[in-house]
Amino acid sequence: QVHLGEFGGGLVQAGDSLRLSCVASGLTIAMSHMGWFRQAPGQEREGVARIDRTGGSIDYGDSVKGRFAISRDNAKTTMYLRMNNLKSEDPGVYFCTARDCGSRREVPATPGYFTYWGQGTQVTVSS
Repeated sequence: QVHLGEFGGGLVQAGDSLRLSCVASGLTIAMSHMGWFRQAPGQEREGVARIDRTGGSIDYGDSVKGRFAISRDNAKTTMYLRMNNLKSEDPGVYFCTARDCGSRREVPATPGYFTYWGQGTQVTVSS
């Protein structure tokens, strides 16, 4: 059974930093594309960042470019999201997601591509 567990959310002030972690089990992470999405109340799920199975291809949502950094450590079956200079538009539930990539090299940005989802971790930013 596949399980994705997110850690590291919390309440911070605008301008602060947080690092989220996603620990995966039950899947071959080295063969899985992964990503972070977030969802604020009343809004659609938004792509934050995605990373291919090797960590060699990375992409970000426009609103977080230059502030967030996604990475992964396949040996630890863990993906990370370093969030710097958090802003008032960043709060929401942050979800970790993954999918066995097969032979596909690129990582689609749409949430429908991904198979497995974590329960999410709440990020709150106070101004």
